[in-house]
Amino acid sequence: MGRLEFSKLPINTLVGASWDTFCKITQGREIDKGYRQKYLLTKCVCRLLSCLNGIENRRYRKRLAGQPIEHDPVFILGHWRSGTTFVHNVLSCDRQFGYNTTYQTVFPFLMQWGQPFFKKQMAALMPDRRPTDNMELQVDLPQEEEFALANMIPYTFYNFWFFPKYTMEYCDKYLLFEQASPEEIAVFRETFERLIRVSLWNTSGKIFLSKNPPHTGRIPQLLEMFPNARFVYLMRNPYTVFESTRSFFTNTIQPLKLEDISDEQLERNILEVYAKLYHKYERDKALIPEGNLIEVKFEDFEAEPYEMTKRIYETLSLDGFDAASPAIRKYLAGKKGYRKNRYDYKERTVRLVEEHWKFALDDWGYRL
Repeated sequence: MGRLEFSKLPINTLVGASWDTFCKITQGREIDKGYRQKYLLTKCVCRLLSCLNGIENRRYRKRLAGQPIEHDPVFILGHWRSGTTFVHNVLSCDRQFGYNTTYQTVFPFLMQWGQPFFKKQMAALMPDRRPTDNMELQVDLPQEEEFALANMIPYTFYNFWFFPKYTMEYCDKYLLFEQASPEEIAVFRETFERLIRVSLWNTSGKIFLSKNPPHTGRIPQLLEMFPNARFVYLMRNPYTVFESTRSFFTNTIQPLKLEDISDEQLERNILEVYAKLYHKYERDKALIPEGNLIEVKFEDFEAEPYEMTKRIYETLSLDGFDAASPAIRKYLAGKKGYRKNRYDYKERTVRLVEEHWKFALDDWGYRL
């Protein structure tokens, strides 16, 4: 167990950002009174660590920048709390897949130099379980790459963790890319390719396995980069997703935010972002080539994870299931005693979901 409670971290994850990214994310934003000490400490550590970025950049240019990404990635899509982490962990048992690690999300510029030292310090401080759902949390485990991208460039949706009052602005610009400039999208693409190369090098994988809910709104851009990419889209009971997302965002945002936001506004943002992301995916999924998309209800995956994993491989024509099968079975066997959160839907939850997300209930056939 790490030494510090997640909710009481004295700094936030921007300590690992490039100095240019830190400055652009915080430029023009007001830091609320209760967060100024955290902001200043994060800023100081970021400025200090960013002095080392030149070493990483030189090594990247020498070792990896010119290497082609030989295989198009596999993307796990779906709204937050739709089961993407569990599916990601299962598929990552297959050693042909490379992925972004938890350490890499915080220190994307300390990968090819200094990783052993900084990883040890991070492991000593971080908790070994996610406070929101008791899932394991370790420095080398797979993690969603949006956290890493948020430290590499200022053009990501996860800026909302630091400045939650601007969530909908970040949503339209960097979650859906509907208001992002061509220059911003070009920087995003270049940076994402760098992240993939480093991830494959770091985990010795051949195919990048992505688990990143924000990518659900970026299918056109992902296909421009990787025309033969495969996609796994997860659906889950919207009542559960609402309750779980509200809990996840409320708890996770505490050590990251630099301004206050009311519970009511956070809730409104969740309702609106879900709707926008859902409809964007429904419009864009027709762009995915036939045979490269599988849509899965998480309840089905959770009930029969091994058989559903096999079905994912078969539907997407992915090789390697037989070779990965022993590792997948071993991982799943270790999860048999796992106690997940259970939700007793309150009347207000039912009303909000049915008022705002009825389209998902109808399209996917979920009922109480």
